[in-house]
Amino acid sequence: MEFFDGVRQSPVYKRILLKLSGEVLSGETEHLDLEVARKIAYQIAEIYSLGVDIAIVIGGGNIWRGSMASHSEFLDRSTADYMGMLATIINGLALQGALEHLGIPTRVQTAIEVKNVAEPFIRRRAIRHLEKKRIVIFVAGTGNPFFSTDTAAALRASEIEAQVILKATKVEGVYDSDPKINPQAKRYEQLTYLDAIQNRLTIMDSTAFSLCMDNRIPIIVFDMFKPGNLKAVVCGAPVGTLVSDKGKS
Repeated sequence: MEFFDGVRQSPVYKRILLKLSGEVLSGETEHLDLEVARKIAYQIAEIYSLGVDIAIVIGGGNIWRGSMASHSEFLDRSTADYMGMLATIINGLALQGALEHLGIPTRVQTAIEVKNVAEPFIRRRAIRHLEKKRIVIFVAGTGNPFFSTDTAAALRASEIEAQVILKATKVEGVYDSDPKINPQAKRYEQLTYLDAIQNRLTIMDSTAFSLCMDNRIPIIVFDMFKPGNLKAVVCGAPVGTLVSDKGKS
């Protein structure tokens, strides 16, 4: 076990699933920011060097959201959701490029067939990639409309037997109110799955929370934009908010 200035420098997880929203990749803009993708790739490279198996589920909200169909006279929700799945593929390819520029082998696996761009999601193949120390980027959600990429993250984490879901955001964790509006907002250090579901916390949808609860997969919500945070979380530092079957604090 390695320590530096009293801080653990070795991972506490062997296999993780990192959930990145499209909004995280947009940085301060409303679109895909390649510079942000590059910075995120550097953080991922830090934990890759620790020997951690890394899978990533990526969203597409910076390009298109299925809920935008509600503002359209001619798009139904299913069509809009499929458009959102295509947006996640764009983001996944951008992140793949940033990681491979750093010399890290990756594979993009898609839940909808785009055979000239990415390989199809096959559970055994994904696990084999992880065993060979390739980062696997899952795109296109679950491949079904009406399911969010948060639900896809919970599903893929269960399938690859990840020990934890790391939910990357632009805030330090889960708060009892919006910290941008209320400077006195309290950050929770821990929550139970039921707390998150019953209080309708918007960090993930109820289906995702239920899947994680059924499969006992903890979720850590943290600020991806604070340098070193991802490595700190992987090394067990008390960063962000832990959602699990333990009590609230």
